[in-house]
Amino acid sequence: MSSTVPEINARVADITTLDVDAIVNAANEGLRAGGGVCGAIFRAAGPGLEDACRKVAPCPTGQARITPGFALPAKFIIHAVGPIWNGGSKSEPELLAGAYGSALDLADQNGCRSVAFPAISTGIYGYPLQAATEIAVDTVRGYLAGKTGITRVVFACFGQDVLAAYRAAGIGA
Repeated sequence: MSSTVPEINARVADITTLDVDAIVNAANEGLRAGGGVCGAIFRAAGPGLEDACRKVAPCPTGQARITPGFALPAKFIIHAVGPIWNGGSKSEPELLAGAYGSALDLADQNGCRSVAFPAISTGIYGYPLQAATEIAVDTVRGYLAGKTGITRVVFACFGQDVLAAYRAAGIGA
């Protein structure tokens, strides 16, 4: 386990190109190719990802599964299933925190030192961006405060609005 202070940053980036040990996919429960970040990851990883996902599916909301990274620079893809926003009364905050925590657990268990996350559940699942980024930041900071081999977390932002939400949640460049 590392004794250095882990680095956390956010930047506008294509998550499929990042030089990290694992990238996190904002996945659906069936671990099928979708739109947005999920679709981009499936396209960039290549055809082997679909078969690998079939072998570890399904994945309940709030949990994660891991597959090889295939054609990506990352060694692994961690598929984290965040909740669909229903107004916040159906355990959405706990499920979203669970998706981030489960992804970090899998990264640690597989020897990953660096992980990149998208803004899980904020696209088609409709989770309010600022609330979701605060949960993401709190969950990651809490996890990294414990015993972990993870030394770097990148929040890969799709655009300036997402980056601004991470900045508002206290994450610098």
